[in-house]
Amino acid sequence: QVQLVESGGGLVQAGGSLRLSCAASGLTFRTTIMAWFRQVPGKEREFVAGINWIGASTYYADSVKGRFTISRDNDKNMVSLQMRSLKPDDTAVYYCAARLSPGLVTGQSGYQHWGQGTQVTVSS
Repeated sequence: QVQLVESGGGLVQAGGSLRLSCAASGLTFRTTIMAWFRQVPGKEREFVAGINWIGASTYYADSVKGRFTISRDNDKNMVSLQMRSLKPDDTAVYYCAARLSPGLVTGQSGYQHWGQGTQVTVSS
């Protein structure tokens, strides 16, 4: 059974930083593309960042480029999202997602497994 468990969310002031982590189990992590999405009430879940199998290729939404960094540790089956210079618009529930097919994609339908989400709130 695949499990993705996020941690690290919380409340932070604008300009601050947070680091999200996602622990994966039940899959061959080394060959799984990982991504972070976020969602606010009333809106569709949106792609934030993705990373390929060995971490050599990453992709970011324009809204977070230069502020967020995605990374992975294949020995620990973990993917992380370092968030800096946070803005109130970054407030959302953040989800870890796993894609079992090749190719890094940004659509949520391309990901087969999801975590339960962790709340990030950025106050102004």
